Amino acid sequence: MQRSSGPAPSPGGSGPPDGPTGTTDDERLRFEALFRDSYPAVLGYVLRRTTDPADAADVVAETFLVAWRRLPDLLTAQSPRPWLFGVARNVLANHDRSRSRRDGLARRLAEHLAVAAERAAPADAGHEHLDRVRAALAGLPEGDREVLTLVAWEGLSRDEVATALGCSRATARVRLHRARRRLTRALDASSAGTTIPNPHTEEALS
Repeated sequence: MQRSSGPAPSPGGSGPPDGPTGTTDDERLRFEALFRDSYPAVLGYVLRRTTDPADAADVVAETFLVAWRRLPDLLTAQSPRPWLFGVARNVLANHDRSRSRRDGLARRLAEHLAVAAERAAPADAGHEHLDRVRAALAGLPEGDREVLTLVAWEGLSRDEVATALGCSRATARVRLHRARRRLTRALDASSAGTTIPNPHTEEALS
């Protein structure tokens, strides 16, 4: 099998500057196929977590650069898509730490969810429903929001969520269960007109 000396392609037609040593042509072709299949999903994942399309493009490009440099890990992953989400999640975290965030994560998530809810809600539902959703989502810890959106937006299974978050399957199931419970409680409290409980306080007292 021939060894490839050139890098794999990236968006815009130019490849990353470095790659794994001794990459075979077959591995290069497999990466290119994974890139084509996974790029839309990774881009959607990042766009839902950023406010600037230019930032999203940078994060996606770096995600696939990391994937190329960690090609053996990617090719042996049980499910490449959640593995790539995990890489993108880390790239986003590093990106956010390197510059001031223009908007909070809760606000960004709420805006996207508001659009989806507005399309699905009856025309006469008004803004009260959207306000309840925004308040409930914004009141959740960042970890809860992440695990919920991995399932609701990205369509991952619980086992794939574990891969994306870099935790065990049992831990992912527990985190998802707790996040769903907190979201339900927040929505119920909002419907009843009561104060939405602070999940950090609830966790500390439980």
